[in-house]
Amino acid sequence: MNPAAREVELLRCRHGDPAWSAETQGDFVAVEEPLEIRVEGRGLAVVMRTPGHDKELVAGFLVTEGIIRSAADLFDITPCGGAEESRGNVIDVFLRDPDALQLDRLTRHVFSASSCGICGKSTIESVFLSCPPVVGGPVMAAEFLRSLPPRLREAQTGFERTGGLHASAIFTADGDLQCLREDAGRHNALDKVIGRALLDGHLPLSDSILLVSGRISFELMQKALAAGIPVVAGISAPSSLAIDLAQESGQTLAGFVRDGGFNLYAGAARVRFN
Repeated sequence: MNPAAREVELLRCRHGDPAWSAETQGDFVAVEEPLEIRVEGRGLAVVMRTPGHDKELVAGFLVTEGIIRSAADLFDITPCGGAEESRGNVIDVFLRDPDALQLDRLTRHVFSASSCGICGKSTIESVFLSCPPVVGGPVMAAEFLRSLPPRLREAQTGFERTGGLHASAIFTADGDLQCLREDAGRHNALDKVIGRALLDGHLPLSDSILLVSGRISFELMQKALAAGIPVVAGISAPSSLAIDLAQESGQTLAGFVRDGGFNLYAGAARVRFN
């Protein structure tokens, strides 16, 4: 059974002429469950995620939060506890050098939602302490960028079934879809693709294009920067702080990438229009 979807019974209500109708039907919904991340037995964070690719999620979370730098820092990532105790929702990480663990670098304790009132300038400066700006990266045709969303949508099997999952996908400059992951949380989907790259030894993703299915937040731009991704594109809008970070980090940021075109908010030099 697919852990990302669960079948439920619902009452489907429709307004017709002249009255409402209601019919009991079965449908599939996206699964959301907590995952506790422990490092050397110590609780680090609890994230709400869609089960599946949990090791990738944890690996990506650790690198994008600045806890580890590369796969060489990892000794093992393993589920812990019995099935009755944790239902697979607890993962413990063991490091090759536990004494080097610096939990004070966990950015999730510093960077909250966009409404928290933190200073944008100081926030971006804090990111650059552990994630230097990107240089280089692919130069692509505008038509190439515009062609990616249909390919993302076609590969979103979980969304096709439930209508409730975000997606992140990594494309090469040649247009190959390297990795796509889905999750109820957009940041989890991104951590999963970054975690896959980390475990495969492919970080930094300095020649890659990231496409996300929804809104582009500051947190997504920060995670992309931690993975060395120079081009970030989304189907929907970016936030103001995401734009600020892209402009200062040297990343290309494209929003509203849809059939008619897209908006460029930063890094236009990587896009050709002829």
